[in-house]
Amino acid sequence: MSVVKIYPRAEEPAVQALPLSPAAAPGASTVSAEKLAEKTTAADSLPESEPYPFDRAFHAMLARFTGGISPLALSLAWLDWSSHLAAAPQRQMEISRTALRDTGRLVEAAAHAASPEQRPWSVIRPQARDRRFSGPQWETAPFNLLAQGFLLAERWWRDAATGVRGVSHANEAIVEFSMRQMLDMLAPSNFAATNPKVLEKAFQSGGENYVFGWQNWCSDLMRVLSNSKLAEDGRFVVGKTVAVSPGKVVYRNELIELIQYHPTTAQVRPEPILIVPAWIMKYYILDLSPQNSLVKYLTGQGFTVFAISWRNPDARDRDLAFDDYRKLGVMAALDMIGLIMPGRKTHALGYCLGGTLLSIAAAAMERDGDNRLGTVTLLAAQTDFTEAGELTLFINESQVAFLEDVMWQRGYLDTTQMAGAFQLLRSNELIWSRLSHDYLMGESAPPSDLMAWNADATRLPYRMHSEYLRKLFLDNDLAGGRYQVDGRSVSLSDIHAPMFVVGTLADHVAPWRSAYKIHYQVDADVTFLLTSGGHNAGVVAPPEEPGHSYQVLIKPADAPYVGPDEWLKLAPHVEGSWWPEWANWLAARSGAPCDPPQTGVGDAPGLPDAPGDYVHT
Repeated sequence: MSVVKIYPRAEEPAVQALPLSPAAAPGASTVSAEKLAEKTTAADSLPESEPYPFDRAFHAMLARFTGGISPLALSLAWLDWSSHLAAAPQRQMEISRTALRDTGRLVEAAAHAASPEQRPWSVIRPQARDRRFSGPQWETAPFNLLAQGFLLAERWWRDAATGVRGVSHANEAIVEFSMRQMLDMLAPSNFAATNPKVLEKAFQSGGENYVFGWQNWCSDLMRVLSNSKLAEDGRFVVGKTVAVSPGKVVYRNELIELIQYHPTTAQVRPEPILIVPAWIMKYYILDLSPQNSLVKYLTGQGFTVFAISWRNPDARDRDLAFDDYRKLGVMAALDMIGLIMPGRKTHALGYCLGGTLLSIAAAAMERDGDNRLGTVTLLAAQTDFTEAGELTLFINESQVAFLEDVMWQRGYLDTTQMAGAFQLLRSNELIWSRLSHDYLMGESAPPSDLMAWNADATRLPYRMHSEYLRKLFLDNDLAGGRYQVDGRSVSLSDIHAPMFVVGTLADHVAPWRSAYKIHYQVDADVTFLLTSGGHNAGVVAPPEEPGHSYQVLIKPADAPYVGPDEWLKLAPHVEGSWWPEWANWLAARSGAPCDPPQTGVGDAPGLPDAPGDYVHT
């Protein structure tokens, strides 16, 4: 197996935590521009012994045309499927019979299309979550027949791509996924001539929708060419309209800024909350507008809140390791919190990849006798990657090697490649529905704070991302007890602190059944909560916003294991946001309210107010 070559660090590491003593913290808490400038760019410092540089450069060039997807991985999957199908004559006959049967039913429906007794969707009906063919316009001929013909073809290809004996599950999923992407592109709803809603809008507006659609397309094109963000249109400006909870950066090293938020109640719980967000996103997903800010909600409930804001890496950070994020992120933040609030246990929260990192840090701390964590909360985070959803389609040996070559040249994974992978997981909603709505209908939905945050993307360092893909996704070392911290293995079973784990029902990034596996990995009381919504919208669920619901159930450490299907039947349904449920859970594991702590350690000149400087990188 090809593994990424890790080069030993110099004695002076490229990224260091700054001194944390009260006397040194204020003066050493900023990183000078000169020190950052000393780092050479990736192009100037490529190791001479890097294997096969021309092959890697060729793969990096090829990735520009394939969107970062390995053509070899795709070809091997199709070869596996087609070869086994060619050697399965009975399966071929079954697929052929299905095609003839569906064609006959569609022809019969077409022959009776003018009959008043012929009802729409007589052959096949769209699934409930499929909005492409919603509305009465799609129930009239010939558009209803077009839609049914497409849905039959979509179903036929899905059946043909699956269930062929001998094809590996991974390759079968890749074939089904790639064919689905091609069919999604050819849906009748994506073309003006075959979309009755577009034709109706054109008739009513005299063709104005095409003019407005052209304007929307030009506006999007100019935004792409100018590399501007939604936040730059004045409606969602970081520090002015989003990420506005008052606070202060109390510590900074070359990787993080630690923000301490000001209390909004006369007294606070003695245990602070540390938020560890993912670095594939900006931290302010949990501090969006005031009406949907989790940070604002927590301070309003009487908690002292700290949050990590990660610096957006560039080519100079190519050798940042996954463990650097633990040391310079979680551990450095806990050290600083210990200086501000000595002797207090911390409620730690990890979101997405930040939750995976927090679980590793918690296991290593328990192994080493470090008991500073009072509770651990994981939001849409995975600790076992065997069922990591459709993201695993992009993770195999060929694909990881291809991505490594792309990152090797730049020193990081670009924002567009990460965003593109997530959009492909929900192409109907995020790509083609938007094309129809914005460019054909000529309508433009006003941007939201969540959309602006989503466009404020980040990069991933070469070494860290390679280690993440190989050790966690490919080899699943964490779940297998093989993941090492400081040269020794860590096990999630060492975690004994009470845990609150949140899964989201429609999560395409961290499927809730994958997050549910924490039940048999840790030796702790686990409160598992399944909330409505997706990876982001399910987490950002303010109590004042209608439409939220959840299920929750507590499993004591010594209770027998309950599988996810049984859990769905046992866990009671609750209407409303999950935030109050979690706040009550934290309060029950916290001490009596007391006076708020100091902000930071002494005077810290040069450190800005929240949201800090790193959020703008």
